Amino acid sequence: MRFTDAFTKIWRVIKRWSLLLMATLLLGGSGLNVHDVVDRTRLFTRSVEFNYLGWTIEATCEKLSQLSLHPAAYAGEAERVQLVFDYLELLRSAQQSEREVQEAMGDPDADQASSALQEHQKDLENIREQLSQLRPPAESILQEQVAIVVADMGLELGGAPFPPVLFTFDPLPSALIVSPREVIRQIANITLNVDLALERKVKLEGGVEESLDVSALVVPVGGMGTYPTMVQETTTLTWIVEVIGHEWIHNYLSLRPLGMNYFTNAELRTMNETAASLMGKAIGWEVIRRYYPALLPAETVSTSSESETDPPAFDFRKEMHETRVRADALLEAGEIEAAERYMEARREFFWEHGYRIRRLNQAYFAFHGAYADVPGGAAGDDPVGKAVRALWEHSPSPADFLRKMAWMNDYADLLAALEGLATIR
Repeated sequence: MRFTDAFTKIWRVIKRWSLLLMATLLLGGSGLNVHDVVDRTRLFTRSVEFNYLGWTIEATCEKLSQLSLHPAAYAGEAERVQLVFDYLELLRSAQQSEREVQEAMGDPDADQASSALQEHQKDLENIREQLSQLRPPAESILQEQVAIVVADMGLELGGAPFPPVLFTFDPLPSALIVSPREVIRQIANITLNVDLALERKVKLEGGVEESLDVSALVVPVGGMGTYPTMVQETTTLTWIVEVIGHEWIHNYLSLRPLGMNYFTNAELRTMNETAASLMGKAIGWEVIRRYYPALLPAETVSTSSESETDPPAFDFRKEMHETRVRADALLEAGEIEAAERYMEARREFFWEHGYRIRRLNQAYFAFHGAYADVPGGAAGDDPVGKAVRALWEHSPSPADFLRKMAWMNDYADLLAALEGLATIR
């Protein structure tokens, strides 16, 4: 029975990515033949593109092997929670050892550097071996905790979430995003190999921009809605469970119209990502509240004297919102070069305030602007995210919100749902 379930999951993945590929190739655009843009972009990326099929087969086989009982299977909840904490603490040790290795490699004292490097590399190897033993049960525990929360929200079929919650900690690939220069809109999103060097990313961006007269940017991602989903390895548990929830929502939506139409246009992509972000935060918060309450933020009370004496904090979202709105206005007026000069000046402004943005261009906003679960930011004045948030705020429950969103085929469906709510009120 387990083998049959695994085969079914693999087949769903193949069908899903076939649909997404077809949608990508058929995606329409203004002023550019998108089919041609994707094909010509892949002349630059084909040799460094991420192998989805190979990764899916390997990850599925690993998940099948995890079905065998592990030491935490019969442990109590306290022991299971501690195992997750132990895994994260060991990961912190690994990250510290990696920093020590890098420092030893840069030591000008060759003899001392050689001795220290051997010691640190041995420590790192031992820690990584321990991590390899703890990672499978930690993943299984987190999967089960997220699944219980999702099922309790009402998003279950026969008592369990469908598709099942499956994820793996993995170094994530990056994505090459392409936008027209004259308008901010994603027209290509090509996933690249995990170990691609920065120099190669910069060369890819320059080659695509020069050849196609577009805006291009290679962006990092924190999770991917493959099946099993990929989640970046990190020590921040609140972020981990939020991303597990976010990416599972993509799996859920991929079996329904909203997810199937992800690549059809910018509005649907924003609807997908904003819905997944809102749901991911709700799922993640509930997992932390239920299983890891010590990680909940403590309530803080600011005094009037503090508010009067402390300088105002730099508001990244406000400043980025202003940048997007101004860039959109310049592009709409046909001032492409002026918009690009403005975005570069703003990038330097963000850099001075501690936000190390490598490039700020049309492709940057085309990618980040789809995540509109919070007002402001890279989405600018795009009304789609605002509409999704309005439906979220007026839905009886997260499950009710998601079920409504899941069966939408276009932005008009979202507007109709909001009109229906207004009529009811």
